Amino acid sequence: MSGGDRQWPEGREKAFATHLIHFGAEIDASTGASSVPIYQASTFHHDTIDKQMAYDYARSGNPTREALETQIALLEGGTRGFAFASGMAAISSAFMLLSAGDHVICTEDVYGGTYRLLTTILNRMNIETTFVDMTDLDAVTAARKPNTKAVFLETPSNPTLKITDIAAVASWAKQHGLLTMLDNTFMTPYYQRPIELGVDIVLHSATKFLGGHSDVIAGLAVVADESLGNRLKQIQNGMGNILGVQDSWLLMRGIKTLKARMDIHEANARKLAAWLVSRSDIERVYYPGLPDHAGREIHERQARGYGAVVSFDVGSEERAKRLLDRVSIPLVAVSLGGVESILSYPAMMSHASMPKSVRHERGIGDGLVRYSVGLEDIDDLLTDLERALKS
Repeated sequence: MSGGDRQWPEGREKAFATHLIHFGAEIDASTGASSVPIYQASTFHHDTIDKQMAYDYARSGNPTREALETQIALLEGGTRGFAFASGMAAISSAFMLLSAGDHVICTEDVYGGTYRLLTTILNRMNIETTFVDMTDLDAVTAARKPNTKAVFLETPSNPTLKITDIAAVASWAKQHGLLTMLDNTFMTPYYQRPIELGVDIVLHSATKFLGGHSDVIAGLAVVADESLGNRLKQIQNGMGNILGVQDSWLLMRGIKTLKARMDIHEANARKLAAWLVSRSDIERVYYPGLPDHAGREIHERQARGYGAVVSFDVGSEERAKRLLDRVSIPLVAVSLGGVESILSYPAMMSHASMPKSVRHERGIGDGLVRYSVGLEDIDDLLTDLERALKS
């Protein structure tokens, strides 16, 4: 008996926290094991060549990976989920739905890896991109061309945490037959469910908050309808950029504690942001939970939390590097979303592929640092930052 077969009162939906742990594939159907088995197999025996099997070759399907894909589809409210070898593998695969000659409208201060994909790889395949300030719906609509086929959103954006009105952009895109894709890495489905707001494909670097422990590289995609799912499955199978079974198992285990972790992450982040705002030696703080954040009202309409990423500008490259050298608690590293705090320098890390002039145009200055707030004691984090900033 699987977890999905057990009776539940009709008409009452389980809460998100329950779905994290009980998602319909969490109990092994053959043994009753409380953990999804790791099916370490590359191929599967056919009882008879004329009978179609549920699994034949692990690139096309594996029970461990399929359990994870079931889990993320349920959490995002989509029809089908897909697990990829990395966040960029998921994003790249979604863009493979397009064809040569197509045009994309994209958030201007998008993650550096997505920017690199669009400007150095997809452009060679004659897929054109216009980057716009998606806080301005007029700018989005003005960017549409006769060959526009897709809109790529990232909200809150990385690393300046700008907010896009998801429902407004998705509604406009549907009027013109455009595919919408949204990177939901910062918010996770716990805080934001874009499919309910009209988005076609939700994407994650599951390496970050979904995995949550800085020990797995993974990407996830969830589609809103079955037809789109069939097309993305064809791409996943054809390109072979699947997530391995060990990493699928690790990711499922990480997702089970998502709510508990995010509640603490966010509580710490809100305190850190308020503390930074109170300091005269910080030029600017970026966090959607701050009262003066330009997109706070829109964000609160479409999300149920503010997340755990706080960016702030210390004024100069020299001071940013001094800060990175002198903190003692956060990892100074690429990535975010781990149980440990991670302090990053976008100019030389996440957005190193973006030319300096482009970075500056998009508000990613040389003094900007990005703090992924972990689960440590917040007073210890503030004490550490106080010492590092003063020195």
